[in-house]
Order: sequence, then structure tokens, then C-alpha cells
Amino acid sequence: MHFLIFSILCSVSVGILFKIAKRYTVSFQQMINYNYIVAIILCYVAYQPDTTTITSNAPWSLYGILALLLPTVFLVLAASVRHIGIVKTDIAQRFSLIISILAAFLVFNETISPVKWIGLAIGFTAIFLVLYRNETTSGEKNNWWYPIIVLLGFGIIDVCFKLIAAYTEIPYTTSLFVVFCGALVVSTAITLYTLLVKKEKVNGKSVLFGLALGVLNFGNILFYLKAHKALHDNPSTVFASMNFGVILLGTLAGTLVFKEKISRLNAIGIFMAFLAIIVITASQLYTL
Repeated sequence: MHFLIFSILCSVSVGILFKIAKRYTVSFQQMINYNYIVAIILCYVAYQPDTTTITSNAPWSLYGILALLLPTVFLVLAASVRHIGIVKTDIAQRFSLIISILAAFLVFNETISPVKWIGLAIGFTAIFLVLYRNETTSGEKNNWWYPIIVLLGFGIIDVCFKLIAAYTEIPYTTSLFVVFCGALVVSTAITLYTLLVKKEKVNGKSVLFGLALGVLNFGNILFYLKAHKALHDNPSTVFASMNFGVILLGTLAGTLVFKEKISRLNAIGIFMAFLAIIVITASQLYTL
């Protein structure tokens, strides 16, 4: 279980880091760019990816989609944390699982049980209530679309990674290394655009925050995979614990540390998010 705890801490700490970085003159694009340099180095050290297995038959289209989505969705995640807060952003990211479940039904032709449909319905209701805002008190006008893009973006990313995992000719960790390299290329191109065209200055603080982000980002992946390996007979336990932990810790960090305001409807939505995960997990565990 310690691997799960570390993964949860790393996941929530990413949002906290973005929240702290907001207080400094940090370029979030540069920060994300340095993050991928660290992630590539750590991925190589931890997994020793065998690049000789990469051939012309590799899922290059999936690599390309992920290389584009990872840095761009990460930027939206940073914007969502800044404008909407950790609580709502973390819940939106966790509920990207809805896209994965729908993809399993629409793309992989898996059967969705009635109980899981109920869980999805509860989940959609939870998302609406969590993202609901009272404009007279929240000050979040016109920013609701950030967590929506986070939800959709991470859902599509998760589906693409599942498709890559099903491609058994290339080890998953090798594919992960290739995707990180592609994401660095895309992120560097965006960074160069901001530096050369928008005349943004190179920011030294962005380097430090980027290094920390890279460690947390990769740590989340590393410990999550280790948790699945350690608890290979109980994947639903990993799934539920990860989602519960991130939502609970993210809510505590947002409300207690950063004083993010949550309305009564938002609180009901958070409760329903927990309920939805219980129902979805139960449907997987007991094939209801």
C-alpha cells in the first residue's frame, strides 16, 4: 500500500506545485518543458527502455497523439489549478475514467453492466455539481471549461495508453520513454514559440519548478505501476484507492491550505464523486 500512498502524494503535489508557482513569476510552459527532460532521464534510469524493439510497425500514430496531448493538456491543467482550484481540477482529472469506460464500451466492445451505468450517471451528476459555481461568490466566470478539457484530455490520454499497452511487441515502458521524448519535442516547440514570437524571457525559477514537476510527474507513474504490480490480484483496490486518495487529499489541500471556497452543491458533488467511484469499483470487483 505504500506505493499507492506515494503515488497519491505525487499526484496531488503536482496541483499544489502549480498553485505555489502561481505566486512567483514562473513560466508554466517552460516549467512543463523542463519537466519532460527530467521525466525522460528518470524513465531511462528506472526502466532501461530497449529502443531496439521500436520498428516501423510501432504504434506511431498513438505516440504522436500522446506527444501532442501530454504537454498541451498539462498546460490546461496548470491553468485550471490557477483559475478553478485544486479541488475541482483533481476531481475532473480523476473522472477522466468516465471517458475510459465509455471507450471500453464503444471502442473495445466491452459490456457495461447496469450497475456501472448507474455509477457513470452518478459520476456525471457529480461533475456537474462539483463544477457548478455561484458567480456572485466564486469569481470563476468563464473558466469552467478548463476542468472540462482536463477531464476530456486525460480521458483520451488514458485510452491511448491502454491501446499502447495492448501492443505487446514493444514493452510498455519503452513506449512510455518514446512518448516522453515526443512530448519534449512538442513542448520545446511551444516554448521556442513563446520565447521567439511572444518575446517571453527565460525564467530561472521555471527551471527549479520544472525539475520538481518532473520528479512528481514521473513519481506518480512509477509508484502507480509498482502498486499495480504489488497488488496484481486486486486491481480494483488500486483503482479505488488512487481515486479516493487523490480526491480526498486534493479536497483537503484546496480547502484547508489554499482556502478554496466550496459551495453546498459543490460539497454534495464531491460526496457523489466518492459514491460514483464506490459503485464503479464494486461493478468491476464483483462483475455486477
